[in-house]
Amino acid sequence: MGTGPNDREWFQDVYRRHFTSVRAYCLRRLPVADANDAVADVFLIAWDKRDPTRLPDTARPWLYGIARNVVRHAYRGNTRRSRLSAKLNGIAPSVQPDPGQIVVRRSEEEAMIHSLARLADADQEILRLRAWEELTGPQIAEVLGISVAAAEKRITRAVDRLRKQLTPATSAQSARFEEGGPIT
Repeated sequence: MGTGPNDREWFQDVYRRHFTSVRAYCLRRLPVADANDAVADVFLIAWDKRDPTRLPDTARPWLYGIARNVVRHAYRGNTRRSRLSAKLNGIAPSVQPDPGQIVVRRSEEEAMIHSLARLADADQEILRLRAWEELTGPQIAEVLGISVAAAEKRITRAVDRLRKQLTPATSAQSARFEEGGPIT
């Protein structure tokens, strides 16, 4: 694919509009050093797969889909390094705490975080995309590469599972997951 002025302008617009969101997405899932590398990888891949017909203001779910794969790759690399290091040192690998829990841990959210941690990884990711990244069902479908109906069903099921984990005092907070947006 040739690089024309329209490609550069399109990419600069996408980068300017979505850098902060993509960086926040990665920071909630990875340590800072890994998150910064992941953000660079996301935009490198976005440049390689650029599509100037995509409107820059609607590129966020597409970028989150790329980021999701980059984060998963980083997790696999960290796990491999941890196991190799443990083998070399003759000790069992340590279990790393969930980066999402570390970043958002606040006293008023502790019950929500503990309940969220008890859910399957797939449910956690759906709820994070809905609440932290403030994505709609169709946008989540795009990130995960599934149909809108499947995304909506997964969101509903994840919210139901979270509700079952929560105590009555925190169940009001779970309503924020359904609406999307940060927990207050």
